[in-house]
Amino acid sequence: MNSLTKTAKFFLYMFVASGTLWLGSYITRLSAFYQLFQATEFTLKEFVNDQNISGIFQTLIATVSINLIFYLLMILSFILFIITSRLNLKQNGWLFISAVLIFLSAPFEFYLMLIDYKIIMLVLSEIFDPKEVLNLVIKRFTVLSSFPIVEILSYLAIIYLFLFQPLSGTRKRLAE
Repeated sequence: MNSLTKTAKFFLYMFVASGTLWLGSYITRLSAFYQLFQATEFTLKEFVNDQNISGIFQTLIATVSINLIFYLLMILSFILFIITSRLNLKQNGWLFISAVLIFLSAPFEFYLMLIDYKIIMLVLSEIFDPKEVLNLVIKRFTVLSSFPIVEILSYLAIIYLFLFQPLSGTRKRLAE
């Protein structure tokens, strides 16, 4: 990694920074939205009522927006890092596995981001129906059920791969 150009290092920094902010906001957003519901089903808790649900959604919309922006920035900077670093994926297994995890989870996350975009547009409109936003939030949780947990674990694995870089230069070590 010491042989990286300044451009590649910049995109690596952008990937790490935006990925960290995205992962943190993703976990925050999931826990904040899950707090609205009962533990076993998607019925609202007692403290959520028709009078305060609009305010709750207007408060939580920041986590959705930040999440959307940082994910797009993370994906873009990762692609640009791979292009500018010119690291050989065959000799850097950690980068290959990271790329596979990111690109396999991306279509699912883009689908969820479409739902997020609808939520953002509804909440930021002049007058919005909280029940429609609530249905979109429930749809986001139920459509891919446990995918967010799997995605969080995958990105934690990517952090591990970037830190310790296993499977790098295995051909050299085997030949020696």
